[in-house]
Amino acid sequence: MKIIFTEHAMFEMERRQITKDDLKDLIDQPQQKIPGKKSRVILQKKYFDKLIKKEMLLRVIGKQEHGKFVVITTYKTSRIEKYWLKGEN
Repeated sequence: MKIIFTEHAMFEMERRQITKDDLKDLIDQPQQKIPGKKSRVILQKKYFDKLIKKEMLLRVIGKQEHGKFVVITTYKTSRIEKYWLKGEN
């Protein structure tokens, strides 16, 4: 699937040290997919962050349209319990 990064997403990726490869992996194989507002979708995946040496949650908010995924924004958080849907993965 083709992935399009908005200007805002690119800014946040640089600021938060998230690579395109990290996002491609998440978009291709999310652990959870949550419906968002305005026809958006939230994809998320747990991973071990080697820089800060702890488990983190990587989230991407975007929308699928015409065979492509548009990344609106992305971030990583240590507050996994806040966002993780219980009973899934």
